[in-house]
Amino acid sequence: MFAHLKKRLVVLFLLLCLVVVLALIKGAVNIPLQSLLLKDNRVILNMRILRIITAILAGSGLAVSGITLQAILRNPLAEPYLLGTSSGAGLAAIIALVLGVSINYMPLAAFLGAVASIVLVYALAREENRISDKSLILSGVIISVAFSSLIVFLISISGNRAIHEMTWWLWGSFQVYDYKLVLAVAFPVVLGIAAIYLFAQDLNAISLGEEEAMHLGIDTQGIKKILILITALITASLICICGIIGFVGLIVPHMIRLIVGPNHKVLIPISCLAASIFMIGSDLLARTLFAPLEIPIGVITAIIGAPVFILLLKRGMRLR
Repeated sequence: MFAHLKKRLVVLFLLLCLVVVLALIKGAVNIPLQSLLLKDNRVILNMRILRIITAILAGSGLAVSGITLQAILRNPLAEPYLLGTSSGAGLAAIIALVLGVSINYMPLAAFLGAVASIVLVYALAREENRISDKSLILSGVIISVAFSSLIVFLISISGNRAIHEMTWWLWGSFQVYDYKLVLAVAFPVVLGIAAIYLFAQDLNAISLGEEEAMHLGIDTQGIKKILILITALITASLICICGIIGFVGLIVPHMIRLIVGPNHKVLIPISCLAASIFMIGSDLLARTLFAPLEIPIGVITAIIGAPVFILLLKRGMRLR
């Protein structure tokens, strides 16, 4: 088993190195690697490195959040944006612009909106100090739809050009060229992934069923609360710089689970590698398909993710 795992890790790492090199040399303008290292192209090199780091953070964070939610909610359709986090972040950012708040504070507004939405969903789903899985999912869907409707309403009635331009950000973007901002987001995302990995064995037990986990002495309700807050923190942090990117936390865990199985000690690290490859590759397509025009990254992930997920869903139905 460990020999097969080692081989898969090596293959994924080599693929990651390949897409990183491609992402460095290709873009609106293709620049050979040796030329990219010259002083004249240092700015372009730094910009592309930042995009790659952002893509790795986004892919890893969203994939691990998806794995976590699918385990604790025992729902294969669960993913980071299921609980209304993305729509809450988007709505808060739009409201901030409507109120005349500087666009420099948009990441902070998005973060606060994401956290507020998860708190609201949690409060709605709470039943006598317990979190019902079905109630949590239903509350998340309701909040997401309601907030998304408000976003569309505010954009449609506003004459603010910045708000209309935000529709592009709401579909996702890796145009983050500030090392300090990327570092500030990397801190909670990396810590969140590490914290979730520490709960890997508990996730294995919870995914088998709440009663089975309780028999093993696991405080399922307490762990659920902790993990939901961690996934909210990861997702909210990523939304601050990337906007809304769907399907990553849905399809990557499913595909990797088919390859390596449901053991979260293995699933989490391999999914991080696979999701990083997927996000860098998607960003590469977004930058090069219609260069010099750039497609929002969320459009690429949706185009790739929707048919792949349909195939996975059909396969799962046949196996039942």
